[in-house]
Amino acid sequence: MSYEDGMAAINLDMPKRVPRTEYSLEMHWPLLSAVSGLDVRADSPGEVKNKAIRTLYEKWNFDFFWSTTIGGEAFAGWSTDMGHAEYMEGGVDYRKVGVCPFKSPEEVLVFDPRESFDKLDHAALVKRFEDSYREQFRSWPHGVRMVGTYTTCMSGLIAMLGWDMLLLAAGTDQKRFGELTNRYCGWFQQYMDALADADVPIVMIHDDMVWTAGPFIHPDWYRKYVFPNFKKYFTPIRESGKKIMFTSDGDYTQFVDDLARAGVTGFVLEPMTDMAYIAERYGSTHSFVGNADTRILLMGSKADIRAEVERCMAIGKKCPGFFMAVGNHIPPNTPVEHCLYYNEVYEELSMR
Repeated sequence: MSYEDGMAAINLDMPKRVPRTEYSLEMHWPLLSAVSGLDVRADSPGEVKNKAIRTLYEKWNFDFFWSTTIGGEAFAGWSTDMGHAEYMEGGVDYRKVGVCPFKSPEEVLVFDPRESFDKLDHAALVKRFEDSYREQFRSWPHGVRMVGTYTTCMSGLIAMLGWDMLLLAAGTDQKRFGELTNRYCGWFQQYMDALADADVPIVMIHDDMVWTAGPFIHPDWYRKYVFPNFKKYFTPIRESGKKIMFTSDGDYTQFVDDLARAGVTGFVLEPMTDMAYIAERYGSTHSFVGNADTRILLMGSKADIRAEVERCMAIGKKCPGFFMAVGNHIPPNTPVEHCLYYNEVYEELSMR
């Protein structure tokens, strides 16, 4: 586990070991117990949980810690709680669907976030990003850290409208929905300008712009309304010398080139996005993180798990900016023995 290996990969200075990260193992209590030797459960004291988590980070060589700073908290009464399915042990994270504040597509299409949302204090935003970055290192001073935004564009519209109203509005009038997108991004630019001025080396941009099968609006719409806004977003950040990592769930393969042109310097991806395409086109110029299929860890055999790690290594190991990871998460119901074997195979194959 090292900051040095992680930053070497981010900067395309190929480390001797393929660095790695994983997501959500902090909630996999049986695995934490197995790796740390501690008896840790959902109701364990915080200090026991933290010790087990840190032991996992150390023993499993985490070099990269995914993080964003800005969510939908600025939307005030203009957000839709879409609920939450059961993910954590005991279903404690289950939440029913809330009510959308918009009653019709027309209300959506005339909405102006610049009028309804606050104008933010630039200096305070810069400080918020810098404080978050420093606090992450205080809590665990190893590995690459970052700050960034979650509700960047499409994820912001999803958080505001919920899926049903978003699709209704987009289907009613794609041009006017694009104009709403422009207005939202115009307001959100405040965060990007603050990221540009913040004293942090890496920015994480999250935007769930696609579904498992790809775009949910015609690709031409994205190229007219999303990527020009991304270009505006990223220009000041790139000019400040920062690296820009991009994350989206689903399959964003057909937009990889658009993202690169907009200024993204690294890709975080699920198994649906074609990592081989990224490696072929951008393996020497961009970093990328992924993309073992979590379903194989959940339901596959040891032979399947080995084959999946070998697939990822065959694609990424020759690329200087490759990080090994399971995408999207390793959920708590993944068998412990499968997780341990996955890590064993990673360690076996990790040295270049």
